[in-house]
Amino acid sequence: MKMPQAKTLNTQELDKVLETVKWNKYPERDRIMILISFWSGMRVAEMASLKIGDVMGHDGNVKTEVRLKPEQTKGNRHRKVLLGEKLREELVTYIKKLGRKDTHLPLIRSQQGDGYFIPNALVQKFKSIYDQAGVFGAFSHSGRRTLITTLANKGTSVRVLQALAGHRHIGTTQMYIDVNEELMRQAIENV
Repeated sequence: MKMPQAKTLNTQELDKVLETVKWNKYPERDRIMILISFWSGMRVAEMASLKIGDVMGHDGNVKTEVRLKPEQTKGNRHRKVLLGEKLREELVTYIKKLGRKDTHLPLIRSQQGDGYFIPNALVQKFKSIYDQAGVFGAFSHSGRRTLITTLANKGTSVRVLQALAGHRHIGTTQMYIDVNEELMRQAIENV
């Protein structure tokens, strides 16, 4: 049986999720997880493997890109993930609140303190956050789908989206783009 695609979120739903995580036991961690997903399109397993040193340079500044090693990626190949200015600012705030800059420590720590999340546990955490916020149908892949759909709606080439998502095949990227009634109406009005 084929799993349904993860829901793409609109701005109000994302705001609702971010408001909800403010009240969680680990609000800063949960917020940065959500924002990494929505603003970089990183996969959950990639996020789970991130070390502080993957996003923070030796100079103490947040990097403009993350260079993932093959063991950190789905395709077991090097992948570059770009970090936009908004996400870098959030990462600066998050790392400051961590109070530690040990580059070997996980960026997104599990409840065990300095432990890494197992990817499946992070998937469950995302699902729990979305359910808590009342955004049903959203899963750990919702951030990636929302990012790709949002950029496609703004006219970003599918080839650029493919590179940003780290997909080998353009068809995979095209499946991520959510098509809805409003977009179809906008398209037909531009004829």
